[in-house]
Amino acid sequence: MSRTKTSLLAALALVSGTSAAALVSAPAGAAAAAPCTVDYKVQNQWDTGFTTAVTITNNGSAKSGWTLKWSYAGNQRVSNGWNAKVSQSGSSVTAANESYNGTLPTGGSASFGFQASYSGSNAVPATFTLDGVTCNVDGGPTDPGPTDPGPTDPGPGGTKAANPYVGAKVYVNPEWSAKAAAEPGGSRISDQPTAVWLDRIAAIGGVNGGMGLRAHLDEALKQKGSGELVVQLVIYDLPGRDCAALASNGELGPNDLDKYKSQYIDPITSILSDAKYAGLRIATVIEPDSLPNLVTNAGGTNTTTDACVTMKSNGNYEKGVSYALDKLGALANVYNYIDAGHHGWLGWDSNLGPSVQEFYKVATTNGASVGDVAGFIVNTANYSPVKEPNFKVTDTVNGQTVRQAKWLDWNQYGDEQSFALGLRDKLVAAGFDSGLGMLIDTSRNGWGGSARPTGPGPMTSVDDYVNGGRIDRRLHAGNWCNQSGAGIGQRPTAAPATGVDAYVWVKPPGESDGNSAAVPNDEGKGFDRMCDPTYGGNARNGNNPTGALPNAPLAGHWFPAQFQQLMQNAYPPLS
Repeated sequence: MSRTKTSLLAALALVSGTSAAALVSAPAGAAAAAPCTVDYKVQNQWDTGFTTAVTITNNGSAKSGWTLKWSYAGNQRVSNGWNAKVSQSGSSVTAANESYNGTLPTGGSASFGFQASYSGSNAVPATFTLDGVTCNVDGGPTDPGPTDPGPTDPGPGGTKAANPYVGAKVYVNPEWSAKAAAEPGGSRISDQPTAVWLDRIAAIGGVNGGMGLRAHLDEALKQKGSGELVVQLVIYDLPGRDCAALASNGELGPNDLDKYKSQYIDPITSILSDAKYAGLRIATVIEPDSLPNLVTNAGGTNTTTDACVTMKSNGNYEKGVSYALDKLGALANVYNYIDAGHHGWLGWDSNLGPSVQEFYKVATTNGASVGDVAGFIVNTANYSPVKEPNFKVTDTVNGQTVRQAKWLDWNQYGDEQSFALGLRDKLVAAGFDSGLGMLIDTSRNGWGGSARPTGPGPMTSVDDYVNGGRIDRRLHAGNWCNQSGAGIGQRPTAAPATGVDAYVWVKPPGESDGNSAAVPNDEGKGFDRMCDPTYGGNARNGNNPTGALPNAPLAGHWFPAQFQQLMQNAYPPLS
């Protein structure tokens, strides 16, 4: 039941280092008598930053773990690293092994890299110590440590807020706002905050005159003023992205994990760690659809796809999400929200239990921890209502539970808020933080207009009761593409309910879910029949018609007819 999302047009990737091999030979010319040698090489350097490859060789006793330290004479600031846990306090830098490269036999080597910013000169550090022993010096003495450790640096932004949305404005994307305002009646919502989608490497830099990540953050500083402001970013470029759909396929192949790390996550992390943005609150939506696809579409059911089986087998969804959580979560002003599908996808016990296990696994492996997770988001780019006011899953009709209705099909939940809070309880019980917050995407789930029911359906049968009263007018809850009859939902709101951090507009209204017919393109996006209004459906939507609007453009492209419909059917209505 995967659904597609959007695309932020962009191009021009930032310079970033590539991961070094875990084990390499000792550097040429290293002194044999030195207890350890360090080869520190600046690989790429530009006006404000650089990437470095470091190789350490242990010539002493075998080690089961290692820590390398050095100090900078200038103002270099490490933003992110790979193949080592790299941290900085003042001028002093510490690099510690990862779980997979801690073993260093006599003569063994390990390599890692990092990205940093600087101004002025960028001198190579003069002294390195490996576990307190000075390297590159014959018989070097134990080093007592840096002479100027500097103040403890908690990272940009200081202590994280319990709920980043409380007491804060939310960033209004001027590019989306301009498109909305240009539509008849669009000025009624053009001042609403929407998320910025980083859906390919090029989106980081900006393309065709469009805004890149830095441009958005600079604009956010202007909007912030003297108060607090949240910037919403969608992190969305996993290898083999959206394995159960075609309209939202991505640029990276199933095995491009290293590219995802070094050319996508690392540059984003580097930009977000710039001290000038430390006063912004950054809410990241982590990889929509990815982990839910591993649970429901990767084996053993009639919804299985070969692509999802591949991504479950190679582990690159899990490794990629863990890496993103680890790197972004280390920044004190970044709040990671993992995508958790929607109630019509994961709302059954048989899906929800395994999903919680999957979420916890990814949040506690490959360097990530539950502390890197601020919360979860549901209904991203989907159409499920926040609340179904006219029925509850505990209702009965003539002694029969309404969960037997064809629409619910034994689902434990009938709407997004009950699903979000039920999921939250299970996540906390599984080991996530008790302060976990949920987000609900309400950009297109209002279902107003003349077709909106005004009360419960007739009590003649469970199907009549549910179908007559449900405000979600889709033909099936598995329909996800450019849905006919949809309307804008609740306006973005902070803390609308206990356990819910915010209602948000992650999917910018008016941006297509996918093309309704095949369209040649250079964005890696295919033609998904779920976006074709003439298609009769498949197992994922109960073999129902798709309910998709005709004449839709590529995912993420502006779709005026859809925008007008969303405004017309908004609930609460637009004034």
